[in-house]
Amino acid sequence: MRILFLGDVMGRAGRAAITETLPRLREDWRLDFVVVNGENASNGMGLSGEHAKVLFDAGADCVTLGDHAFDQKDMLQYIEQDSRLVRPLNFAKGAPGRGHRLFTARGGQKVLVLQVLGQVFMKRAFDDPFGAVEGVLKSHPRGGLAQAIIVDMHCEATSEKMAMGHFCNGKASLVVGTHTHVPTGDAQILEGGTAYLTDAGMCGDYNSVIGMEKAEPMRRFLTGMPKGRFTPATQPATLSGVYVETDDRTGAAKRVEMVRQGGLLQQAGPERR
Repeated sequence: MRILFLGDVMGRAGRAAITETLPRLREDWRLDFVVVNGENASNGMGLSGEHAKVLFDAGADCVTLGDHAFDQKDMLQYIEQDSRLVRPLNFAKGAPGRGHRLFTARGGQKVLVLQVLGQVFMKRAFDDPFGAVEGVLKSHPRGGLAQAIIVDMHCEATSEKMAMGHFCNGKASLVVGTHTHVPTGDAQILEGGTAYLTDAGMCGDYNSVIGMEKAEPMRRFLTGMPKGRFTPATQPATLSGVYVETDDRTGAAKRVEMVRQGGLLQQAGPERR
């Protein structure tokens, strides 16, 4: 199975890049399943139902959220209407939506997608992400009901993301970090057949401060005083993420490649073999 995971979509620039580029990537790379993290797609804070539809129409099979999952208030209702959305598994138990779902890829394979929030350096304490993931993976063995398993680890600390990768080694097909908006260069396949990347980066304008126009963040760093609101940067965006090929029989990753398409960053992606 050919899987593409794209990192945090950042504002209008990120949405435009998804709309313009993802349909071509689906065709050129013959993708079976696409996951997009959309938690910053609406003005940099959360995801609205309208913008979720934009991502799905462009070719996303699943959209994951994050700590800003419900910043756009209509998502409280919309997530109950669209089963393609996945919010953090270790959110409050009464939160709407679900933290893991089983999807059907274009070739008929079953793909399990789950997302958890980390605890280190996050603004509020969430439930234990390792325990939350363990419970789901025990009931969905890789290569059994699910031909592929994708874990979106949404958190600040690279150490916590790496720990999750090793924790899921041999149980997941892909563990990928989101949230920091900076792509890391450590794409690899762990010894248990789990593809891993510490952070997918963002789908946004990289002539920015993690996707925001530079002036206000710079002012706050230099003076310690806010003067205005953070505003998403609007120049052409780079789509950042990871491409994985898996064995349908075992669910193990056979190939992993960094993805950077368009915008300012050095380009990367799978070449035909």
